[in-house]
Amino acid sequence: MKAYRLNQLSDITEGHILNEILPGKYISYGGLAFEKPGARAHTNDGPGGIDYHVHEDCEAFIILQGQGTVEINKQLFHPVRAGDVIIIEPGEDHHLTSGIEDPIVVLWCHAGPERNKNQL
Repeated sequence: MKAYRLNQLSDITEGHILNEILPGKYISYGGLAFEKPGARAHTNDGPGGIDYHVHEDCEAFIILQGQGTVEINKQLFHPVRAGDVIIIEPGEDHHLTSGIEDPIVVLWCHAGPERNKNQL
């Protein structure tokens, strides 16, 4: 896992906004999640319902609102808040937990060598 603040990103004139920290020429897919207070993402997502969630590529979380924690490989690793950019490395088991008092809104995305199929 790598952590940044939005204001650490350089002024981008070409490519995607995360191109210096998220490998891949194009943002290839992603979404916006409005998490419930205390919700833990990807709980029991693994094969056979085991508590395991990984990717073969990097994933970015951009915290747009609220606060919470990121759990990496079964350890509460990092508190997050609005303005944080978290890069999950390939193979890291990861879960984002939303704060109780200030639930999280997160933009998540992956980048790759091709544009999203909707842009072709």
